[in-house]
Amino acid sequence: MNLRIAHWFLALSALALASLACQTLLPGESEKQSGDIMFQDDFTDPGSGWNRVSSTTGDTEYDDGAYRIYVKEANTDIWSRPGQHLSDTIIEVEAFKVGGERDNRFGVICRATGTDSFYTFIISSDGYYGIGKVEDQNYELLGAEALLPSEDIQKGSALNHIRAECIGETLKLYVNGHRLAEVRDSKLAAGDVGLIAGTYDVPGTDIRFDNFVVFKP
Repeated sequence: MNLRIAHWFLALSALALASLACQTLLPGESEKQSGDIMFQDDFTDPGSGWNRVSSTTGDTEYDDGAYRIYVKEANTDIWSRPGQHLSDTIIEVEAFKVGGERDNRFGVICRATGTDSFYTFIISSDGYYGIGKVEDQNYELLGAEALLPSEDIQKGSALNHIRAECIGETLKLYVNGHRLAEVRDSKLAAGDVGLIAGTYDVPGTDIRFDNFVVFKP
């Protein structure tokens, strides 16, 4: 996974279109306290509003108290949104790999508009992370030329706690209580939140998400 180039998002998912720096915290430092809850889902109710789609590209579905994104094609990303319209948000979710290569990507999105414009906060099962912007199918990695490694990301099929802050022009990514990235961008002001997963050269990324919570900063 040495080549983490900024073009990893060029192969946009047909399913998604149709449906849907590193700075470790100092000792004693923790994530900022979250505010009031604006939206939350533990995925126990299959009617809570997320996409339930199956195609040759991939599947999005509720699965035994979690939410599944399964990507069946190489170099493809699939995302799902619950249908919110929010500006400043703090998003938290638990995620882990069930199947596929460690060379993958998954995380959360914020300020999504249309079918293909949003900010994305991703990690991989082999320990990389990044913050990006997708606008009209064009991807830009923010604050770095490539995804960066971090020992704070649990590898393999281990559970990771992901926290994304979209507050004004400031975008921050925390994983397991550690701040990994902070960038600034003013292009996208408001929109939906959501989940995302993707593949590189090998298909089969299978991710489960649980305890999705959106806080007001």
